[in-house]
Amino acid sequence: MLATAESCTGGLIAAACTDRAGSSQWFERGLVSYSNEAKSELLAVPPALIAAHGAVSEPVARAMAQGALAHSRAQVALAVTGVAGPSGGSADKPVGTVWLAWCLAGRTHSECRHFAGDRAAVRAATVAHALARLAQLLG
Repeated sequence: MLATAESCTGGLIAAACTDRAGSSQWFERGLVSYSNEAKSELLAVPPALIAAHGAVSEPVARAMAQGALAHSRAQVALAVTGVAGPSGGSADKPVGTVWLAWCLAGRTHSECRHFAGDRAAVRAATVAHALARLAQLLG
């Protein structure tokens, strides 16, 4: 079973999963944790972690994935947090910066990607990459 924790994609990964017939056999739940408060309340991401690294960071993405797993009945989780734009970017985290994390088989994997394009393109690329990488990790 899969659980998702989404920020910048706002539920698009869960929607892509549940668009598939039969997804009730493998999709357990999707959590949209758009605000920092939601990340803490829904996924138990420590506020101090967000304060220290920012919401768009490897430690927060990893904590989101781990929180999704801990707060569900799933065995696999994925999480995304990023800057979809058109504003909100910085020199360190420009628009298109996305941190992704996957928890499975007792391990947490994470990576940072930089996607080009407008808000819709960044979000679509994030969904596609998150699911493609999950498929790779599942082997």
